[in-house]
Amino acid sequence: MIASRAFSISSCVLIAALIPTTALAQTKTLTGTAAYGDWRGDAPGVRRHMKAEDLPAPMATPSVRNSVTVAKPPQGAELKVLPGFSVKLFATGLEKPRLMRVAPNGDIFVAESSSGRIRVLRPTPDGSKVEKNEVFASGLNRPFGIAFYPNGDNPQWVYIANTDSVVRFPYGAGDMQARDKSETIVAQLPTGGHWTRDVVFSNDGKKMFVSVGSSSNVGENMDKLKGEALQKAMAGKPLGASWGPEWERAAVLAFDPGGNNRRIYATGIRNCVGMAVDAKDTVWCSTNERDLLGDDLVPDYITRVKEGAFYGWPWYYIGDNVDPRWKDALPDLKGKVTVPDILLQPHSASLQMMFYNGQQFPAEYKGSIFAAEHGSWNRAKRTGYKIIRGIVKDGVPTGEYEDFVTGFVIDDAASWGRPVGVAQAKDGSLLFSEDGNGTIWRVAYTDRRSAR
Repeated sequence: MIASRAFSISSCVLIAALIPTTALAQTKTLTGTAAYGDWRGDAPGVRRHMKAEDLPAPMATPSVRNSVTVAKPPQGAELKVLPGFSVKLFATGLEKPRLMRVAPNGDIFVAESSSGRIRVLRPTPDGSKVEKNEVFASGLNRPFGIAFYPNGDNPQWVYIANTDSVVRFPYGAGDMQARDKSETIVAQLPTGGHWTRDVVFSNDGKKMFVSVGSSSNVGENMDKLKGEALQKAMAGKPLGASWGPEWERAAVLAFDPGGNNRRIYATGIRNCVGMAVDAKDTVWCSTNERDLLGDDLVPDYITRVKEGAFYGWPWYYIGDNVDPRWKDALPDLKGKVTVPDILLQPHSASLQMMFYNGQQFPAEYKGSIFAAEHGSWNRAKRTGYKIIRGIVKDGVPTGEYEDFVTGFVIDDAASWGRPVGVAQAKDGSLLFSEDGNGTIWRVAYTDRRSAR
């Protein structure tokens, strides 16, 4: 059962607290090798700027299997935020909540992917608790992406991206249960491997974008073609498009809202888990990069997605860096790889992202990116398990990002939360889900005297 009461373990009420001003010792931006770090160096306000020229060589450190143990919150567990902000438990009892999107009327739609359903939570008037919850739709196939169409205050449809299709339900403001059966818009998407599919619309509503991750780590299921066979496989395809079982994968696909005019919009994006469209009508991806090249390769990233662009997978990464597992495979693609905008600590597992356009947070946060870092199995020194803020100035990313909410990691082996979804509530607060213990948290700005 979903609840808005405090999440308690051993009779201890766990409400994340304000971090004291004196704890903000980190003021300068970490660069170079210092930017990699691990969870011990995480704290709200710690800023990093990772650059392509600072990448280590492949296998500079061993590649380590280091799966996390998800534990219950220990006694006295707290999340940490900057002065002026508070972070408190919003809902419990969800079944592995994943991506979230907020309807124009303020209802919060949550994908419970493993259970095949979309849930709707209605906040109380002050936004601090759940007043009502319903299952909007069930019987879906690993639903993840959620989008309201058309854009604006009066959408008529809720689009849901299943792992193998895109469907839509008729919708009217305030609906907490689907009023009719779904309509299939895209009948078939590639399946297997990376299973999450997000769906977003251009600002004018004329384009629908669907993200499809790869079915493998680094294209090991693709034939290593040469000569005439290679030319044939690439003929007529977009720049950097993969073939065989990876066709239409590691890509962003584009359609019209009716599911027609299907095409590949951009390629070489290994697993674009979360998408967003900014005020300039640019599509963005929050991306999980490849594994097994060592602790500090390859950085995950958040980036603008340009139509027709190629982002490297599987042959290259972060520009013209050749993946050693594909050495000398496609030399003609060198110099044609788009470098992502914001590089993140490798193996952070960046999931949903969003742009903040609310009025509650200080003005410097307007236009910022917020993203959920789930944490990965492939790093000896654990990273992720936090909410980050990507720095954007005048609509352009600086390449920097900073920790916004931290504190889930218990030690080198365990964490009590794994963030997935992030959304802006109608009142301008920030909501984020974590699927380890099935909770949603709310970050509010409460004390203007503490603003930086």
